[in-house]
Amino acid sequence: MLRTIFLLLLALPAAAQQKQVAYITAAYDSGSVAELYSTTPIGLEVTYADSSKRRTAGLLKGDIRWSQVKVESPFGECSNGVLRFNRNAIRPDNYRMRLLVTLAEQPGKQHEVYLQLPYLTAIRFHHYADSLKRGIHFYLNVEGIYNSGRIYPLDTSRVRLFADKGKIIGQDLLIPQDDSSTRSIAVKAVYRGNADINAASEIPVKRLPDDESLIIQDARDLYKKPSKKKKSN
Repeated sequence: MLRTIFLLLLALPAAAQQKQVAYITAAYDSGSVAELYSTTPIGLEVTYADSSKRRTAGLLKGDIRWSQVKVESPFGECSNGVLRFNRNAIRPDNYRMRLLVTLAEQPGKQHEVYLQLPYLTAIRFHHYADSLKRGIHFYLNVEGIYNSGRIYPLDTSRVRLFADKGKIIGQDLLIPQDDSSTRSIAVKAVYRGNADINAASEIPVKRLPDDESLIIQDARDLYKKPSKKKKSN
């Protein structure tokens, strides 16, 4: 009996010294291009009741090893400080991801932490030329503007493209060389994740091409391999 009391008395100072966690914040790696990819390193900062702080290893270069942290989420998974998330699942909450964090120092306590991931706010056309030449492919360059302030080009896996004239081939717009009536083409891009995010542009059509050698007379020629020139003796 005396031995049990003695052991309890020894445990009391250790329990009193354990700091209580006030809250935890999360951050993602801005260099991971989380705007486009659904994976990113993350870091956690733990703030205690006495205002002291500790951080996880890796991204935040702290002293808390990831083996001492368990991170769960209904919208993804985290392993050794790398988060993989379902972009479509977090869209309804404006790309704010819910994390459930358990620290080894307090195994019975689960902390709810929210991580704000970057999201698209607008798209725009950024044309490489001021007009379209007949018979020559015109690349429809679409850029995405994110709440992080970054701008990235978007391809057809993220936007749908429409044109009121001509033909869209992949991400190119083409009108035939013998089309003499078209003066301009209206194009539109619609973000696949949210149709409310879209952009429109009017592209003038140039009367004559700068270089007739670049004219594509037949769209089937696009898929032909160039013939090899014979070497002259």
